[in-house]
Amino acid sequence: MILKAIFGFLAFMLILAIFGKWRFPGQQRLADAKCPKCLRYRIGKGPCQCEKPRK
Repeated sequence: MILKAIFGFLAFMLILAIFGKWRFPGQQRLADAKCPKCLRYRIGKGPCQCEKPRK
């Protein structure tokens, strides 16, 4: 009985992994939120930290 539960859980995780590799909504929006220079995520509407002049 425990083996059935383990194999069922592993099958469920496999199915989730397969669907997770597909494109999910909002993926392009997340890619656009990255800075093209340093590839860090920009928070807010201002410039990235790498583009700000240092004090």
